[in-house]
Amino acid sequence: MTDAKELREMSDEQLELTLKDAAEHLFRLRIQSQTERLDAPTELRINRRLIARVKTIQTERAMAAAATEAAAAK
Repeated sequence: MTDAKELREMSDEQLELTLKDAAEHLFRLRIQSQTERLDAPTELRINRRLIARVKTIQTERAMAAAATEAAAAK
């Protein structure tokens, strides 16, 4: 799907939309897995990892912003 390099090139708004879409897709896949057979069960893992990648990049950006604010305050 999308690798970390592509995600890092996205803006904060794009990352937020990607996270929202992936979470909704994961929810639908979980419901589908409970009610019927999935065509590709690996999609669950792929979406979980995408969500984790996006959250990691968001955390990295937040920490970098906090570090620059702390350095500017000194």
